[in-house]
Amino acid sequence: MASQQDIKRRIRSVQNTRKITKAMELVSAAKLRRAQTRIEALRPFAERTQDLMVEAAARANVHGQVLLTKRELQTVGILVITGDRGLAGAFNAQVVRRALQLGAEHAAQGRAVRYLAVGRKGVGSLRFRRLDIAEAWTGFSDRPEYADAETVAGAAVERFKDGELDHVVMVSNDFVSAIAQRVETRELLPIPEGELGELGPKERAAQGEMLFEPGADEILDELLISSLETTIYRAMLESTAAEHGARMTAMRNASENAGELIDSLTLAMNRARQAAITQEILEVVGGADALE
Repeated sequence: MASQQDIKRRIRSVQNTRKITKAMELVSAAKLRRAQTRIEALRPFAERTQDLMVEAAARANVHGQVLLTKRELQTVGILVITGDRGLAGAFNAQVVRRALQLGAEHAAQGRAVRYLAVGRKGVGSLRFRRLDIAEAWTGFSDRPEYADAETVAGAAVERFKDGELDHVVMVSNDFVSAIAQRVETRELLPIPEGELGELGPKERAAQGEMLFEPGADEILDELLISSLETTIYRAMLESTAAEHGARMTAMRNASENAGELIDSLTLAMNRARQAAITQEILEVVGGADALE
């Protein structure tokens, strides 16, 4: 049995750990509120941007657009969005696990797989497995900006237009609630035409003519890229909110576990103290008996 001093030292250590986890829980809760406000503000804009792209594409000739062109799949790019930090439960692991599963499915069909990774945890995990990482971005998962999404989208579009990638999908966490996150897989490139819709001649005539300046192809190309950037930015904000929610929950569970461990150690210390007292009494009684 451990001595009272050993148990006391362990209790102090667990108490200090609980202070840290409690502080991290409070910090994550504050960051979650800010992140949740940002994603709730972006959702209407993202949906309106999608509607605008759909309307413009429906009234224009979408055929021939590079970002809509489907090719024979030889090389697939997987955009993995994780966090820069850990201590968030299964938040990062479940995204990486889904990305690896998706990569294995494409590899089984004879396709090359290249990864575009956002977040230190995802980058580190993919590098540890010696996988092909085309590009990596870190340092902004805690508070992503639209410029970060532009950078990521620009790299994906450039590689797709150059023929380096024939298909790009994105794997990330969506924010459901403070205690729930959902892994989502979205096709990025080529942009699915099913999302665009297309009007026939009669429908176009009924809705009136839409004039494009400088031209329909250029406007639609810009709209497609803007929509792609907004989709990635929204995924980043969703991931940030989900990460703070997961970390808050993980730290709350850690604090509760620390409290239970402290109670258990306190009980063990009381038993050890009682055993020591009982032993001293027995020694006193034994000594008195020996003197008689």
